[in-house]
This record gives sequence, structure tokens and C-alpha cells, in this order.
Amino acid sequence: MKLGLGLYRDLLNPQNLRFAKQAGATHIVAHIPGRFAGSTRQQIITSGRTGEGFGVSDPDDPIWTFEGLLHLKQMIEAEGLTLEALENFAPAHWYDVLLDGPKRAAQMERLKQLIQDLGRLGIPTMGYNFSIAGVWGRDEGPYARGGARSVGYNDPAQPPIRAGMVWNMVYDPDRFDPDEGEPLAPVSSEQIWARYQAFIDEMLPVAEAAGVRLALHPDDPPLAVLRGMARLVHTPDGYQQMLDRHPSPMHTMEFCVGTLSEMPGGNIYEMVDRYSRTGRIAYIHFRNVRGTVPHYYETFVDDGDTDMIEVLRILKRNNYDGVLIPDHTPHLECGAPWHAGMAYALGFMRAALRLI
Repeated sequence: MKLGLGLYRDLLNPQNLRFAKQAGATHIVAHIPGRFAGSTRQQIITSGRTGEGFGVSDPDDPIWTFEGLLHLKQMIEAEGLTLEALENFAPAHWYDVLLDGPKRAAQMERLKQLIQDLGRLGIPTMGYNFSIAGVWGRDEGPYARGGARSVGYNDPAQPPIRAGMVWNMVYDPDRFDPDEGEPLAPVSSEQIWARYQAFIDEMLPVAEAAGVRLALHPDDPPLAVLRGMARLVHTPDGYQQMLDRHPSPMHTMEFCVGTLSEMPGGNIYEMVDRYSRTGRIAYIHFRNVRGTVPHYYETFVDDGDTDMIEVLRILKRNNYDGVLIPDHTPHLECGAPWHAGMAYALGFMRAALRLI
């Protein structure tokens, strides 16, 4: 197994790549759905009622071009690391794929071109979350050991999603109004699965020709419905339903141990064993939690409900040899809270991988 680090758009710079290398990582997962720093577009839309800020997805972010991805890969390789995966399409590039809207066909062509570009560049995996609501509803507090800042989910009220937004990001700032905008119509389970089936039917032949794995993230929080929108992988059997949709080896899982642990009634060790035996895990988000929906908290890697070393033992027994990243982690109370939290997680993972 290989140790990696996931870096968000505004963290992808040589300094943080050197940090990853110094902490023992060999691979990078680039999480780039939105562009915040340096854009000429409006970056945050704020609700007048709640003060909540919403990120804006920029369709013209140059990182999504062939040249932009080539530069990203070269920057990562210059620090002695490997770009393992991109994570999450920009909402501005595929909102009508998710909504089954009028621009779906054109957006599918754009996504196909992206997958072809990844193949040309030798980037082996595209992680994605086929969800209209996205990751939503978590709050931040002193939820981890010693009062470390972390995130949790505490069954919040679920306002409707407003027009101009998917995946908890704004794709149309002129149309989106967080307080008075038109709410999206609810989407049923049958509808979201049908849209997903149409997506993979069209995308997988392109991915197979390009040699790029499409890796689906489970729904976080793992609820059947979030903000009126049905979800795909929110139960222990959800990934099996997804895998059964197509046998292609390019049809894979972005396997999040934390999200799977948040599912009520599941046995995380059975899920790790079951799905790692398929050979269709592209890479793994390796994090720990305490509790399940509708109330859970993210913890330090060694301090939640899951024995993460036992997870590694199961993966090793089933010959998983891909990348694991710490995903996110509580912040340590110091001058560099994010870096310290990641260094702690990476140190634990590196030691555990040597010991199992």
C-alpha cells in the first residue's frame, strides 16, 4: 500500500508538496472542484439571513485544461511525488449532468474530453461524488481528543437547494439567491439512479479507452435523502448496487472508511473485507469517526470507533496495493493546525503500514 496526501485547490503549491514528501507521502490526490484564490469571479455568496458563505465554481479555471493539468502534474513530480488522482469535477462543468438539464449533452462531452486528457497525461484516476446535495450540513467544534477542532454532523434542519447551486457550490451567481431563490424540485431514488446509470453508460467506454478509473465516493453524510435529494451510496450495500451496474474494471470506488463508518447498522470491517476483495477500490480515504448519522464526529485516526490498524490488516490480506490518504483530520492547537493534524495522521499511517 502507498501513502498519499489529498490537497485542495488552494493548497496545491510546492511548499505543501514538500511537506507531503517530508511526512512520508509518495502520492498526491488533487481536490480541485472550486477555485477561490486569484479568480476574477465573485468567490463567496453570503446569505443575508444566516451569514453562511457559499463557494462559487469557476467554469474558466485554467487548471481544468490540458495545459493546466500538465503544469499541475509537473509541479507535483518536481517534488518527487506522483499525481494519483483528481478528485471531484467542478460543479460548473457538470451541473446539468446531475440535474438532467438542457446542457447535459454538452457537459458530458466536456467531461469526456477531461478523461481523455487524464489518459494522455498518465493520471490514472478521476474521483467523483454523483450527488446533487454534495457534502452538506457538517459543523465545526472542539469534537476531537483534547478539544481539538474537528467537524461533526448534528442532524441540522435541511433547507431546500436553490436554483444555481449543486454539490453545495454555486455555478450560476446571477441566478442563485440563498434566501429567496427558486428551490430545486425533489429528486427521487429512482431518478438519481437513472441519471447515474446514464452517466456511467456514456463515460465508461471513454474511461476504458483512456485507461482512467472512475472512482465514486459514498454519500457523506450517508442519508437516504439530503435537502430533498435522494442519494446513491448511503447504506452498507450501496456500493454493491453501484458495482453491479457495470462490470468494467474502470468502474471503481473512492473508498471512504470514515463515511462508511457513519452508516447505521453497518460493520466497517465486513465492508472493508467485502469490497476490497472485488479489486475495484481505486484509492482510500483513511479517517476515523465516532457515532453514526444523524450524529457523528470526526476524530483523530487512532481515537474513533474504528480500529484503523485492523482495517489495514484486512486490506493487506485482500492484496489491496493502492493509495491511502488521510482525507481530513482534526486540527492540532499550534501555529500550523492543519499541517500538524496531517503530519500526525500521516505518521500514524506510515508506522502502521510498516507494522502490519
